[in-house]
Amino acid sequence: MRNFTLLLLSLILLAPLGIDLYLPTLPDIALGLNTPVTTIQTTIPLFLLVMGLGQIISGPLVDNFGRKPIALIGLLLYVAGSALAATASGWPQFLCARIIQGCAVCCTAVVAFSGVRDRLDGDDAARAYGFLNGALNIVPALAPMLGGVLADAFGWRANFWFLAAYAVFIAALIALFLPETRPLDTQKVKGLPLAQYWNILRQPRFLAFAFANAGALGMVLTYVSLAPHVLMTEGQLSALQFSMVFGANGFWIMLVSVLVNKIIRRVGRPFCLATGAVAMTTGAVVLMAGVLLLPGSWQTHWLLYMLPVAIAVAGLAFIVGPATSYALEPYQQQAGVASALAGCIQMAGGASAGLIAMTLPVAEKSALGLVMVVGALLALVAWRVSQSVRGTLTSL
Repeated sequence: MRNFTLLLLSLILLAPLGIDLYLPTLPDIALGLNTPVTTIQTTIPLFLLVMGLGQIISGPLVDNFGRKPIALIGLLLYVAGSALAATASGWPQFLCARIIQGCAVCCTAVVAFSGVRDRLDGDDAARAYGFLNGALNIVPALAPMLGGVLADAFGWRANFWFLAAYAVFIAALIALFLPETRPLDTQKVKGLPLAQYWNILRQPRFLAFAFANAGALGMVLTYVSLAPHVLMTEGQLSALQFSMVFGANGFWIMLVSVLVNKIIRRVGRPFCLATGAVAMTTGAVVLMAGVLLLPGSWQTHWLLYMLPVAIAVAGLAFIVGPATSYALEPYQQQAGVASALAGCIQMAGGASAGLIAMTLPVAEKSALGLVMVVGALLALVAWRVSQSVRGTLTSL
């Protein structure tokens, strides 16, 4: 089971690598493509928006044709998109490359979450999702530093050649070692399963947990999208300093995720959802208190941004595993479709929140604080719904 989980993790890593590896090089990409850096920043939420919407299509494909073939198709698309970005001569080509990468990741993400649902249930599934979420934070901890080193040595295009090489390597591992986990009684569909999607969307339980994940992701995506400007432009951090601060937060989420897995065993998933809501609320309060109460000369210090972010992303660690397992639990025979719909709501909803926050006529920290509050409210709704789900506590 450990090797199986690691293979799924290698697929999920394609998404954060596609974001975090090139964060420190955004100014260089903008200069190289003769495009404003604010325009390049929009490729972060657009990447996830495409990833979310694309899962509506990739979900049925995973159930119809199996997990392994769709994973390999996604990896080939990722190679193509990365190579296109590495050779981009202008903004249109770079944007097209990012869209192709988003389409690729929507395939691999559905395969990964369907694979967990195929093999695990209940608290075991929640711990698996929590492990994947925690391990994912190795990427924001290390990828910005790797991206900075590659860019310094070979230019920003080297980051995308690295992504292409990684996808080729993972494709070989998947082809050789990933078992096909699609259950024999999986319900196949023709075309887009609109009726199945509608039946799932009619379930308040599913919506509550899917939107809790969307709120948490929206908070993180807003933080990530605004971080280069807040920390490097306003805070005057160097690319290396930015990578270290950003990476420390990634390790922090990883540690909290390990703690969450232990807490699930003792007190169950509802407690984790409530804790996540409290953490995100606290992060918003600390962030706005710093903006409103501290002197203007302190406002550009990186701690006034990263300390409340660290509190809020701890809430993310408490929310994602339990909410994902609750959302997918009733759909063993529709794991691909349900995973796709949950992923679409999470990614598209989170990306939309990030895009809206970036366009609001308010300061960056105020926009992030608002998204934190919305995420906390959605987590609180999920906690209330979890009270009516039987079997949520693990015996002491």
